[in-house]
Amino acid sequence: MSIVALPTGGPAVLARGLTKRFGKFTAVDAIDLEVPRGEIFGFLGANGAGKTTAIRMLCGLLKPSAGEACVAGYRVGPESERLKRHIGYMSQRFSLYDDLTVRENVAFFGGVYGLSPRRVDERAAALLPRLDLARDQGRLAGSLPLGYKQRLALGCAMLHKPRVLFLDEPTGGVDPLARRRFWDLIYEQSAAGVTVFVTTHYMDEAEYCGRVSIMAQGRIVALDTPAGLKRGTSRRSMQDVFLAVVGS
Repeated sequence: MSIVALPTGGPAVLARGLTKRFGKFTAVDAIDLEVPRGEIFGFLGANGAGKTTAIRMLCGLLKPSAGEACVAGYRVGPESERLKRHIGYMSQRFSLYDDLTVRENVAFFGGVYGLSPRRVDERAAALLPRLDLARDQGRLAGSLPLGYKQRLALGCAMLHKPRVLFLDEPTGGVDPLARRRFWDLIYEQSAAGVTVFVTTHYMDEAEYCGRVSIMAQGRIVALDTPAGLKRGTSRRSMQDVFLAVVGS
């Protein structure tokens, strides 16, 4: 992969021609992205569109087949190990340990991110009440309702105060009230200057994003604000926009 001069002091996420192939199959096909700091950026697409593969490349977990990217000021590939210290990643399948308590999960992930026990205690004391988990610190993560698990997974991902948060379908399977609470936490992070890169299957959640991209067959086929996408497709809802762009 050739590396062009990507600005380390510029956008939080920048990709040029980012591509991932698995044999003859192209999962992500030369996508271009530029996401400024503090933006909540929606990443939409049907299953198999390439969203998760793209996120895993941007997190430094998959090596691109072609193209280049810079996240939080670090180049994907050459600086992926340094990059990982400055991002948070919440996968579709939460990486929580069900047989550990809430507090033990926090301590474990704090150690993974290189925080000292003292710093973990400080961050946990500030973070768990905001997540409404302070009273559940001794409870096994596996016994938590799904909405609480999601909040805990988010808390573990942002414990080290990352510059960019990647959230891959973080609200799947929970009720609207739990989803609204989760988005309140996302807004808090954005207001603090954290860039939030989020995939979702809920089209109403796309309305909460500053801008939204839509992927189909590995390519970005639309990118604009929710209002701009609705104007450009003459549709009234993001559900209708998605169907118009991707097809039913």
